[in-house]
Amino acid sequence: MIAAFDVHYLEHGCAAAAVLFSDYSDAKPAAAYTQLFPAAADYIPGEFFKRELPCILTLLKQITQALDVLIVDGYVMLGNKPGLGMYLFKSLDCRIPVVGVAKSRFAGSSGIEIYRGGSVHPLYITSAGIDGEEASEKIRTMHGAHRIPTLLKQVDFFAREKAQQVSQA
Repeated sequence: MIAAFDVHYLEHGCAAAAVLFSDYSDAKPAAAYTQLFPAAADYIPGEFFKRELPCILTLLKQITQALDVLIVDGYVMLGNKPGLGMYLFKSLDCRIPVVGVAKSRFAGSSGIEIYRGGSVHPLYITSAGIDGEEASEKIRTMHGAHRIPTLLKQVDFFAREKAQQVSQA
């Protein structure tokens, strides 16, 4: 099973979401998970993992299915420094490969650029525990005719929707 994660922030609190699917070509998730968090760590450039990693690790505890690959919204490596994906990979004792899908270039990073749909803007793919070219090809073949694959849009939607509950509480 493949799991894609995203975290969305508001002024107070955040929400994490995960969608599970069995094949990169899937158009719909096999399962979805969300979790509210009343507070999040402050954003520090280059230390994004401090905000997202605790949310993802907590959400992972809800998932009972065996996971083969994890996809995060962001980088596994930031050049020669670990990013969110590498911290996640190491937190799981390097047992589950992690693929990072970033929408913008981080200065000094070296992600593999892929183009999807008719977009002139690439996605930046980094990975740990799986070859970068293989990870890039898997993301390139994900369902959806646009730059962002369908299930990555879906997990973003679930995180945003759940975060709205924090702001309304």
